[in-house]
Amino acid sequence: MNQTLLTLGGYPLTAGEVIIGATGALLLILLMLAVFVARTNRDRRFEAAEATERAREMDDKVAELNRIQAEMTGRLQTIAEIFGSRQQDFARFVAERLDGLQHRVGQGLEVSSRTTGEHIARLNERLAVIDAAQKNLTDLTGEVVGLKDILANKQARGAYGQGRMETIVRDGLPAGHYAFQATLRNGRRPDCLIHLPGDHPLVIDAKFPLESFLAFRGATSDETRRAAAARVKADVSAHVKDIAEKYLVPGETQDLALLFVPSEAVYADLQEYFEDIVARAHRARVIIVSPSLLALAIQVMQSLVRDARMREEAETIQLEVRRILEDVGRLRDRVEKLDTHFRQAQEDVAQIRTSTDKIVKRGERIEALDFDEASPARDIRAAE
Repeated sequence: MNQTLLTLGGYPLTAGEVIIGATGALLLILLMLAVFVARTNRDRRFEAAEATERAREMDDKVAELNRIQAEMTGRLQTIAEIFGSRQQDFARFVAERLDGLQHRVGQGLEVSSRTTGEHIARLNERLAVIDAAQKNLTDLTGEVVGLKDILANKQARGAYGQGRMETIVRDGLPAGHYAFQATLRNGRRPDCLIHLPGDHPLVIDAKFPLESFLAFRGATSDETRRAAAARVKADVSAHVKDIAEKYLVPGETQDLALLFVPSEAVYADLQEYFEDIVARAHRARVIIVSPSLLALAIQVMQSLVRDARMREEAETIQLEVRRILEDVGRLRDRVEKLDTHFRQAQEDVAQIRTSTDKIVKRGERIEALDFDEASPARDIRAAE
């Protein structure tokens, strides 16, 4: 009875409210009827004839109202029965929906649990990868710290630059075309000698004055930066001068040398801030190279060595071809001699065949002879 039966003007009405409303309406009608009857009784002495007619009409209306009330009661009962059945259907529908929803929720929870487990497993794998990467970063940090310590120590930094230069040279040139710490006729020992085609090797020096350059890069004021820049110019100029005086030996080495800078960043800063020093080094026939430029120069040297080797091999091939031609000439003479022997043998065989033919013909003629009974041979045999 508390279920909403219909909505009137936006206000939901239940079955009980509908019944109460109908009853109230009926009571209101009865009240109005009573008032009307009272008025009719009051006016009866004035309108007796009309009262009778009106009473009859009122009776008809009351009968009609009773009939309407009976119909309304029947309809209300029907509505109550329909509402009860609909309420049962609705309860069953809600129960079915709740069961389906519970089933789907259970399945969703199961799938979510399985997916969550898989995600957790993947997360553990990724955490393991992150741990390994963190360990690698820790190792790399240690290596960077070690490299910083190496670069802070002058001797260790020189060994680092020497090692990097040697690695580039070994990777680019075949063995025998370079030498490390070789001694020149003047007693000087450059870091590397590259044996190019010809008798004059190329000198590579791997010692670079890095202290002043680090001071220049770490300067915090214009004054300290200018002082550090002046120190860089002085140190690099002095080192370029030492290379030119010690390692550029006329008649023994090439007329230029390479100054190896083991850092691309340092080389870039040199090109950007100290172009005059680079130009001065060029005038002194000392070329400042970075690791990438040294690798490129080594590739060019490798091409020169390969071309020289190809020229040497070409001379060897020409010598061998010349010898092969001589052997072919001797073979041709011997073949001609053998051909002469063959022709002589053919002539001898032809003569032998001629003699054989003659002998065969003589034998055939002898075989064709016919001796009669009076022949001398038979007489001889008879006499005997």
